[in-house]
Amino acid sequence: MREFVVEADGGSRGNPGPAGYGAVVLDPATGESLVEAAEYLGVVTNNVAEYRGLLAGLRAARELDPDARVHVRMDSKLVVEQMSGRWKIKHPDMKPLAAEAARVFPPGRVTYEWIPRAENKHADRLANEAMDAGARGERWSPAGSTAELDAGGAAGRRAGAARTAGAAVGERVAQAARTGGEADTETDSETGAETDTGAAADVRAARTVASPGWGPPDMGAPATFVLLRHGETPLTPQKRFSGSGGSDPSLSSVGREQAERVAGSLARRGTVQAVVASPLARTRETAGIVAARLGLEVTVEEGLRETDFGSWEGLTFGEVRERYPADLDAWLSSPEARPTGGGESFAATGERVAATRDRLVRAYAGRTVLLVSHVTPIKTFLRLALGAPPESLFRMELSAASLSAVAYYADGGASVRLFNETSHLR
Repeated sequence: MREFVVEADGGSRGNPGPAGYGAVVLDPATGESLVEAAEYLGVVTNNVAEYRGLLAGLRAARELDPDARVHVRMDSKLVVEQMSGRWKIKHPDMKPLAAEAARVFPPGRVTYEWIPRAENKHADRLANEAMDAGARGERWSPAGSTAELDAGGAAGRRAGAARTAGAAVGERVAQAARTGGEADTETDSETGAETDTGAAADVRAARTVASPGWGPPDMGAPATFVLLRHGETPLTPQKRFSGSGGSDPSLSSVGREQAERVAGSLARRGTVQAVVASPLARTRETAGIVAARLGLEVTVEEGLRETDFGSWEGLTFGEVRERYPADLDAWLSSPEARPTGGGESFAATGERVAATRDRLVRAYAGRTVLLVSHVTPIKTFLRLALGAPPESLFRMELSAASLSAVAYYADGGASVRLFNETSHLR
């Protein structure tokens, strides 16, 4: 009986976000790569992408020899533990993916092993190549050649995949229906079965077919985040770096008046059902003023705090340029670079915000919640919803006490509804 090793991986740039998988079938004796597979999936979660990678690897091995034994190696603890039967699959929408993988080979012919990410580089590379190709509107192929994506949505293509540069007509119609109706990045997919619940909406997205017409499936009321930047502090008009590692200033008299104006505007709209704030003083104070007007309590969420700007806290951009020119250039060039003195990179902020978004989408499904936060987190919510690159953070202006809004739908889609609205301040 032949034996194969399948190594598989999947990833999502944002959770949910543009995703892809990679899988390779190896000869265990020689280490030779027998088959490679990869695919851009559109907008789904890490969990979905990892399961899709597993399925592709198992199917490729079956095509080589349906009577073979297979040893699967993955760096997804979640998939390995669930497929081994040691972890429960709590959410019903995750069960079909695991069941489909279990049916590729008869019971007992597939074994599973968790490996560190560093030992899964081949599959990881394939997954990233698929995501890169999808971002360019191309189709991945093992030989490295690519083909332009179809403009029409073929039957069986996922709704998320139709959000590529060659977006299907059906997905454009579905998006139009969303934006005309009611007014979602990266949760660690290896923290246990609890992640299943967060991925449920995106499992549905992965199974949905984009179809032409004006009648997309009823996705229900979205979770709507109204994103409020806090009011002015004494540092705001001076345009000084003010993150989570600085002096934690309170609102100025101007900032308190701005918060009162926001509160009046939101009270007139009457749509906010909950208020969640960053733990910093300026956001808690802003949230408290608004919540009091709305008759609501404030919940504090650590993930909404501002980026830590390290040694740059309290300095102007010009002062940072003068004192730390090389560090500033690096920070402006790469989202992985950290401010001087151990600050937080934009990449780390992005991961934190994406995980926070996923928790809050689950907690406030179908409701409208006011999130009182800061410049970088709010811009990051918007960047992730738009699928924009990290450098877009430098291309957005976000005023003190401004309102933005993003709606998150049950299929994993996001719709930016409002950006930097300040009419209430005038």
